[in-house]
Amino acid sequence: MSTKNNNLEILRHSTAHVLAAAVLEMFPEAKFGIGPAIVNGFYYDFDLPRTLIPEDLPLLEEKMREIIKHNLRFEKSAADIKNAVLHFEKAKQDYKVELIKDLAENEKIEEVTIYKTGDFVDLCSGPHIDSTGEIKADALKLTKISGAYWRGSEKNKMLQRVYGTVWNNKNELDEYLRMLEEAEKRNHVKLGKELKLFSTHPEGPGFPFLHPNGMIIWNELIEYWRKEHTKEGYKEINTPIILNKELWERSGHWDHYKENMYFTEIDGADYAVKPMNCPGGILVYKSDLHSYKELPLKLGEIGLVHRHELSGTLNGLFRVRMFRQDDAHIYCIEKQIKSEIIELVGLIDRMYKTFGLDYHMELSTRPEKSTGTDKMWEDAERALEEALKEMEADYKINPGDGAFYGPKIDFHIKDALGRTWQCGTIQLDFAMPERFGLSYIGEDGKEHRPVMLHRVIYGAVERFLGILIEHYAGAFPLWLSPIQVQIIPVSEKFTGYAEKIEKQLRENSIRVSLNRADETLGKKIREAQKQKINYMLIVGEKEQAAENIAVRERTEGDLGTLKIEEFLEKIKKEIADKK
Repeated sequence: MSTKNNNLEILRHSTAHVLAAAVLEMFPEAKFGIGPAIVNGFYYDFDLPRTLIPEDLPLLEEKMREIIKHNLRFEKSAADIKNAVLHFEKAKQDYKVELIKDLAENEKIEEVTIYKTGDFVDLCSGPHIDSTGEIKADALKLTKISGAYWRGSEKNKMLQRVYGTVWNNKNELDEYLRMLEEAEKRNHVKLGKELKLFSTHPEGPGFPFLHPNGMIIWNELIEYWRKEHTKEGYKEINTPIILNKELWERSGHWDHYKENMYFTEIDGADYAVKPMNCPGGILVYKSDLHSYKELPLKLGEIGLVHRHELSGTLNGLFRVRMFRQDDAHIYCIEKQIKSEIIELVGLIDRMYKTFGLDYHMELSTRPEKSTGTDKMWEDAERALEEALKEMEADYKINPGDGAFYGPKIDFHIKDALGRTWQCGTIQLDFAMPERFGLSYIGEDGKEHRPVMLHRVIYGAVERFLGILIEHYAGAFPLWLSPIQVQIIPVSEKFTGYAEKIEKQLRENSIRVSLNRADETLGKKIREAQKQKINYMLIVGEKEQAAENIAVRERTEGDLGTLKIEEFLEKIKKEIADKK
């Protein structure tokens, strides 16, 4: 077996070709889009004579297993642009022809790589496994069908995308399928609707609408963020979402980020809707003179940003076009970098632990397209690495994945299903202070250039909310829950006593609802469980007579009877402790 088979990405990309070969058998007139490996699997986009249905997937799987059994080789060859175009034109593969012409025009290449697997021929840079026989047939599964615009643009034709997964062995596949089943139960879009947290609408694709329950969680997240940052000496600012073109040219975003930005015109001049908060924060810094005695200066902003994402990539709260970023920028002296990074890692660690989130760190270095001098980058990368080593932190190097203005430490959190999400980041920037001429007065009375740290902890707050919905499966800890307590009277005649308890809880800032429905007690409890409410207070004849409540907890069940004062003391502590 080829050692390439140890690389799941290569294995999955190769299996995507096998899927395409199977589709060609079923639909000889099929036109092929692209078929990359993705996290945990692969997909291929097709233009087909009819719409696929779920019942087609087992048929395609069977054809794939036949191809695997034949142990067909992945045969690589090169073709010049002219011959490649002629080949795919003859095969009536319009999408491949378009890709080849774009490669020739934009990448200035003179030849392309082609792979042949049996009767299937594809434009592909590879690499691949040696033959289809290296794919374990019982470790393969096609998972779903969806629509996808060609090249991610709604201006293009909608293709049919078939998703699949493949693993080294059947045990790995079975474990992944179990995780998928659990992930579907936790799907944040589904839970967002059921729990009335947020919605999305065709009138604003990529612009999520937060509902009252979602806003409660949102506000708790922001309040917690503000309290923790106040402790660390941050000062909060707010900057405009539309700023002129000159600012974005000066910051470098115009050259490096223009395709992700939205534009408008005001009084005949070009403006852009901000995709990032840093240039606005820099203008706040520049509006005053600063002394070394003020540094480090920490300016935080829950900033509203807009970034253009292709419509085919939009996904609930995970991939949006509008979001708030829990940004902060720290202006400091070079000798303060290490201590500031260590302090920041401590803050991030403390906040993630509050949510029960583990994480790992990656040091991302200079990308191919960047701004600033070689010395700036060398100094910045060395400073980050020295801070990590001083903390004796475990981290990986992620070459070439830094921001265009500086290297960064990325924090990848792990959720309850073991999936990782890159959220927090600390970016060290020597370039932007230089571009904007930032300064402070040093001990010598002269002007000096500060260093700038860009950092987020939640990242995109909407995305972080989506991650939490799935991490908790919608069953939020008490401090975050939209409805913390529901009062359930056994019958209508105990509603008056229930209202008295409701009033007492509201006066103590507990989020409470009273179930007035004319339903059985069992049905009311089941509905509260479905809504994932933390505590249910059952009140009937005995409770009213003794002026107490029967307490039921979401996971532990019946906790017995308590006086309302005892219950309040219990849950206030639980809220304060953020368990």
